[in-house]
Amino acid sequence: MSLPRPLLALTAAAVTTVLTLGTAQLAAGSVPAAPVTTVRAATGPPTDDQLRSALLTATELGPDFTEVPADPGSTPDPGSSPAPEAEPEPGAGASPVTGCDALRALLNSTGAHSPSRAPHQEVEFDGPDGNPMVTESLTAEEPERLNADFAAATAAFADCRSLTFTDSTGEAVTFTVTPLTLGDRKEAPAVRLDGTFAGVRLNGFLGIERLGGVALAFGFFQRDSGDARLASLYYRAAVAKAERTLGVQAGSTAAPGAHV
Repeated sequence: MSLPRPLLALTAAAVTTVLTLGTAQLAAGSVPAAPVTTVRAATGPPTDDQLRSALLTATELGPDFTEVPADPGSTPDPGSSPAPEAEPEPGAGASPVTGCDALRALLNSTGAHSPSRAPHQEVEFDGPDGNPMVTESLTAEEPERLNADFAAATAAFADCRSLTFTDSTGEAVTFTVTPLTLGDRKEAPAVRLDGTFAGVRLNGFLGIERLGGVALAFGFFQRDSGDARLASLYYRAAVAKAERTLGVQAGSTAAPGAHV
């Protein structure tokens, strides 16, 4: 399981935006759209198409949001072997992160699909001037691997207290990390990150949820605000849509067919 777009990349984008635009106001939120049709498979794991249909859309987030086009290089060639994960290098378009090894590993693994090329879909949205940013991913994995991944993410969220992100220019932002309840289930791991750059407040939220054999990962990043309400609204909407579309209750470890 990998988190959607890493906060280190979000931080780099936020730093650039802060320097270019200054302090912009947080985009006003809206209530996500109505329920969708369930398209789960009768047997077996969900397909890529089914996972894609379970992700949020820009329309559901609100009229001011746009979907960020996927990076062609992030989609693996089905006939190729997965490349080994590597730490990002300064000046290579990614920002290194230090502190909290377990959470750092999760953030640096973002975008790396399962070695077995399991069904995986992700999406990223920008609000006006890139504020706020919302990311979501859904990954179907074998039970044993999902158990291990979820346990590692849960431990990382619980143990981390501080992360420092440094962009390719050497600018650094240190975030305090605080566990919280982002959605309706207290058992679902989530954290908030708070930092300041050039006098501008930067704030992020990460949440993960399990729906049978599918892992949902959610990210929300904003500047000039620390309000959790919009992040919680969109996280709840993401979980609810995945539940409806995949036909699995959040927190369940059973296969979708058990809930038909």
